Amino acid sequence: MTTDAPGEPDPTPAGHGQRALDLLDRAIAAQSPLVRKNIARARQRNPEATPAQVVRTLERMYVSALAGTGAAVGGTAAAPGVGTGVALALSAGETLSSLELSALFALSIAEVHGVPIDEVERRRTIVMGIMLGGSGTATITKVAERTGQHWGRQIVAKVPVETLRQINKVLGRNFVTKYGTKQGIIVLGRVAPFGIGAVIGGGANAAVAAFAVKAGRRAFGEAPEEWPEALPGA
Repeated sequence: MTTDAPGEPDPTPAGHGQRALDLLDRAIAAQSPLVRKNIARARQRNPEATPAQVVRTLERMYVSALAGTGAAVGGTAAAPGVGTGVALALSAGETLSSLELSALFALSIAEVHGVPIDEVERRRTIVMGIMLGGSGTATITKVAERTGQHWGRQIVAKVPVETLRQINKVLGRNFVTKYGTKQGIIVLGRVAPFGIGAVIGGGANAAVAAFAVKAGRRAFGEAPEEWPEALPGA
């Protein structure tokens, strides 16, 4: 996904594929500074909450927010007088919102687990790995030439950035293929007539969120018993 220069997009994908990766990078860049605020929000009702409790709260917040964006766009698309062109334009804007929510969720979970997210390549690996689920796990462990559970802790936090660049090139191609196909199905569902769009849009996004939640649990395993020292007052 990247060249040898850190932070620059890989020049090989073209057309729709490169646009999808650009959207992903925009989402990661926009949400990275908000990670600690998101964790603080999850701890708001219970400042004494354990990391495990906060992870569960982050999961619920993510599923609720992502399902809500899908239902809102679907409901608008089904409203009288809203044409298919307008509905598709709304869905295109919601794609970035969905990516931003997913990026914020994945990076927040990593932060709770004490996994460093200070480098762009580590952030990309975390976000794409979680969004791709099992195929992301297989790619990460294969390219890193490491086996074992919980790649978020065992690989992303430990392997050199150059290795992560190689991982992200493969993840980027898989992301374009899988996310593009999935998003196309969801967008078509949202422009279904007679009010069905809201149900399909919200339900489809909820399914995507549930998939990411499961992938996050596999990536990082059990939450630490105590808060990382690098997360004071979060």
